[in-house]
Amino acid sequence: MTTPHERGGDAGSAAAQSSGAPADRGAPAEFPPADRLAALRRRTTAVLAANQVLGGLGVATGIALSAVLAQEVSGTEALAGLASTATVVGTALLSVPLAALMSARGRRPGLVLGYLLAALGGGIAVVASAVGSFPLLLAGLAAFGAASSANLQSRFAAADLAEPDRRARAISTVVWATTAGAVVGPNIAAPAGRSVAGLGIPVTAGPFLWASALFLVCAVLIAVLLRPDPLLTARALASAAGAAVAKEERVDPGGGRSPWGAAGRAVRAGSRAIRRSPGARLALVTIAVCHTAMVSIMSMTPVALSHHGAGIELIGLVISGHIAGMYALSPVMGWLADRFGRLTVIGLGMGLLSLAALLAGTAGAGHGRTAAGLLLLGLGWSAGMVSGSALLTDSVPQEDRAAAQGLSDLTMNTSAAVGSVVAGVVVAHAGYGWLNAAGAALVLPLAAVAILRRPRAAR
Repeated sequence: MTTPHERGGDAGSAAAQSSGAPADRGAPAEFPPADRLAALRRRTTAVLAANQVLGGLGVATGIALSAVLAQEVSGTEALAGLASTATVVGTALLSVPLAALMSARGRRPGLVLGYLLAALGGGIAVVASAVGSFPLLLAGLAAFGAASSANLQSRFAAADLAEPDRRARAISTVVWATTAGAVVGPNIAAPAGRSVAGLGIPVTAGPFLWASALFLVCAVLIAVLLRPDPLLTARALASAAGAAVAKEERVDPGGGRSPWGAAGRAVRAGSRAIRRSPGARLALVTIAVCHTAMVSIMSMTPVALSHHGAGIELIGLVISGHIAGMYALSPVMGWLADRFGRLTVIGLGMGLLSLAALLAGTAGAGHGRTAAGLLLLGLGWSAGMVSGSALLTDSVPQEDRAAAQGLSDLTMNTSAAVGSVVAGVVVAHAGYGWLNAAGAALVLPLAAVAILRRPRAAR
């Protein structure tokens, strides 16, 4: 069972269960009556979950053929991995400014801006493919990555109002909601591309047009229905319990200072909070490592499958299975993390990622074995992401959480961007098997650390 040391706690959780108190002066409109708090938790989770279905569908539809599109536009396989790299770089670069905006204004404006930028990026990618411009394609894919940043930040929005002993389950519920859209997305990528072929748009670029439309719907959904804002409500509740959260967590967007200055302050605040907590440092490394291993292997799997004669439909099925592994069992991972502890599930996740690399890396022309490896790759990512996100939220105080969460997404996506660049080079010069071996070497030491630290956490 999870212990107080491992699970962590915060002053805000006591307030979340209190009978109520006057609203925080900084966010009076965001403070609900105490008898409505349980209903507010359910409503917030429902809105975020519904949004994740659409957001997951948009992201999965767009990225399913992105490596193939990049290969077509650039004319070389060695640059195919840059499609995933550009998307991940965009997610990384935009995660901190969006987190700074959320810290200053709440979750709602940050999520809305993320989906609007992603819709713009999808349109740019379509134009770039039509004119054959590889640099413009990379720019569009970078902006497209804002959707992933918004989707990832939604998991933390779900945790804003959750009790500490149910925090991992709250995170996993929103992650799980991505399943429907994310699994369907790769399978409709080819029909979506063919549906716009008459407009002169390449088949591999058509999915981005559909994804942009979905992101516009997401922006409207969040703007209209995510009220009151969960982050501002959590701050009001924490303040009512006597936790001084407003003065440090909020990033002042005014005073003539640029948004990038606000982002820089958020990075510094998040870095300080993570350095002070061993649990937060382990959580940061966990999230970064599992995401890097997953992105690196997943991004080059379509290329490896195509080498062994797989068509677009089969590639779509394999990626769908992988995405199902990422999201479908996330509530189970959340329950395990709340019940048996974050470190236990971190170790489980790293073990699953290692086994996935072994299966996929030795599959060769065995498409079934590759599919099994990709399914386990998704399960390992789910375990690591849910438990790591919960451990990070547990390990930093309320006033530093938004900044630390933004820094976490910056770190994990930057690491994954580097990994996807290296993945393309490794596959081009050494092969897909060596890429999987490198992925296993990356995650195994972290599994050992989690196992060794667990007895100490239990004490």
